[in-house]
Amino acid sequence: MSEHLDYATAGVDTAAGDRAVELMKNAISRTHNSTVVGATGGFAGMVDASALLGMTRPLLATSTDGVGTKIALAQALDIHDTIGQDLVGMVVDDIVVVGARPLLMTDYIACGKVVPEKIAAIVHGIAQACEQVDCPLVGGETAEHPGVMDPDDYDIAGAATGVVDADKMIGPDRVREGDAVIALASSGLHSNGYSLVRRVLDISGTSLESQCADFGRTVGEELLEPTRLYTRVCLDMLDSLGVDEGGLHALSHVTGGGLGANLSRVIPSGLCATVDRGSWTVPAVFEWVRRNGDVTWDALEDSLNLGVGMVAVVGQSTADQCMSLAADAGIEAWVLGEVIASEGSAAERTAAEGSSVERTAAEGSSVEHTAAAGHATTGAALSTSQPRLICGAKGVDAGAVALSGSYRVS
Repeated sequence: MSEHLDYATAGVDTAAGDRAVELMKNAISRTHNSTVVGATGGFAGMVDASALLGMTRPLLATSTDGVGTKIALAQALDIHDTIGQDLVGMVVDDIVVVGARPLLMTDYIACGKVVPEKIAAIVHGIAQACEQVDCPLVGGETAEHPGVMDPDDYDIAGAATGVVDADKMIGPDRVREGDAVIALASSGLHSNGYSLVRRVLDISGTSLESQCADFGRTVGEELLEPTRLYTRVCLDMLDSLGVDEGGLHALSHVTGGGLGANLSRVIPSGLCATVDRGSWTVPAVFEWVRRNGDVTWDALEDSLNLGVGMVAVVGQSTADQCMSLAADAGIEAWVLGEVIASEGSAAERTAAEGSSVERTAAEGSSVEHTAAAGHATTGAALSTSQPRLICGAKGVDAGAVALSGSYRVS
């Protein structure tokens, strides 16, 4: 043997790992609010949980996730500072749907070879998003896996913990017949359905660097658009509307499985949420996927958010206020539909004949007027979509979602 083995010659460069930490630690520190105990680099991240003492029955909420195969596009384009926001969106916005306020987040990066600048760029993106949602990034791990992963390959995951007092928790138990179903616009594809999107790229022969008139930028730039963060606006809704009869009753984060599958998870058994597909114009990127991959509308509905990233279910009396809070946060919002009884054939009738929201619009409802004023559909063409009733999604014994009408595409 010509040389002695050590960790570096085996493929693990601890010095590179230390350099990555130096490059990222200022960004991490900026996420730390007054609750964080200790500095970056300890064995464990800690937060002061004294605020829980003022709660009647504090419930901890936790979520873990990654960003899926969107990472492959980041790697292909050598752009690594955007997927961190995708990670925070996938994790923190999942705990806010029960009304929880984030307490802390941690991340994990596995890679074939530590390139300090690349790892630091990823963590900078995570930290910047954590700042936006006031969630301290208190720990993380970068693991170098030579021989297991290719040198340029990496994957990321994260976990977050939050807290909600039991009497402020929201979800299916609070949803009532007659509630308004409010959509909050997505920023694009977010971080779901990228195996489908990447397949469309392959079969269409589209280059990530090609300019697309529909997007006004390159295809790669459009597909890497970071996930919109909803935590702050959802917590504002919780604080402003409350959770009682006329308040915020449920939130649904529209991720893998699409709008119908995710919305049905927060609708109780015996009720059905109606969705009027014609109440918004589907952003161009979704029509691009459909057209270039010959993807059916049903397949799009089952995999992509189609322009709706979060849904709020609120009492009818606060629907306007809910949309106003979203507008104040720079997020377009509109009425998707309402919650109706699903006994007998009510849900099937709604899906087949069009939701009551469409009828209300014809009668001049003030709620519909607000939605229409903020979400113009002028000049949009109608898609051909069949009515669908979705229930029992993701293993949840819950209510249903009736999708009716036709999508508007620009």
